[in-house]
Amino acid sequence: MFDSFSQTLTKSTVVVLDNASIHTSNKFKEESSKWANRGLTLLYLPPYSPQLNIIEILWRFIKYYWIDIESFKSYKNMKNYVVNILNEFKNGNKTINFNNYKNTFNNQIKLLVNIHNTKIRV
Repeated sequence: MFDSFSQTLTKSTVVVLDNASIHTSNKFKEESSKWANRGLTLLYLPPYSPQLNIIEILWRFIKYYWIDIESFKSYKNMKNYVVNILNEFKNGNKTINFNNYKNTFNNQIKLLVNIHNTKIRV
């Protein structure tokens, strides 16, 4: 995916990544210099930064606001509740205003960019 994406770049581009094992594997890192030559800069989030990861914000809403106490009765209940909540989110029945997190996200990304001396607009 990154290989084909990097071949389409017409200007310098920064991709912000979490530290998932797929992003930190030797194979992935070996390819990064090739992508950098094409204008793709990889910027890694700090190891634990849930405030910068949209999926973590979603999980926080599931865990603290949307999930019912009944879900904890069994694995099956938990699975059904989570699947139902994700479907409701997908269908627009449950929403999160991610704009509430925009300033925090932008400020922290700018800080990371300054640390790495990378030019970026967020």
